[in-house]
Amino acid sequence: MIGTYVLSAGFYDAYFTKAQKVRTLIKQDFEKAFEQCDLILTPTAPSAAFGLGDKTADPLSMYLNDVFAVPASLAGLPAMSVPGGLDETGLPLGLHLIGRELDEQGVLNAGLAIEERAGFTATPKRWW
Repeated sequence: MIGTYVLSAGFYDAYFTKAQKVRTLIKQDFEKAFEQCDLILTPTAPSAAFGLGDKTADPLSMYLNDVFAVPASLAGLPAMSVPGGLDETGLPLGLHLIGRELDEQGVLNAGLAIEERAGFTATPKRWW
C-alpha cells in the first residue's frame, strides 16, 4: 500500500526513475568489464562469516556484508558464492562468481572447478 501511494503521489520520478537509472549504470559497468573477461571473481563479503545474532546490535555492519553480492543482483546477472577457505579463527570465507547475462552454466562450471581444485573440506560447526 505504501509503495503504491509513493508511486502515485508524485514521487515516481524522485525514487523509481532514479533507481532505474542507477541500475542501468551498474549494468553498463558490468557489460564493459565483460568485454575483457568471461567471469568476475570477488569476495562474497568484506569479512568472514559471523555467528547467528552477532550483528543484531549493529544492523548497518550486517547489511554492509552484502556489498559485494548486491551489484550482480541489481544488474540481473547470474552469480553464486563458493567456499574459499577459513580465516585465522576458523570462520568461513566465500568467493563470489559473477557471470555474463544468461550464462548461468558458465557460473556453475566455474564454481564446480573452484570447489574441485580448492579441495575445501571444512564443514562449519552446527549451531543448533
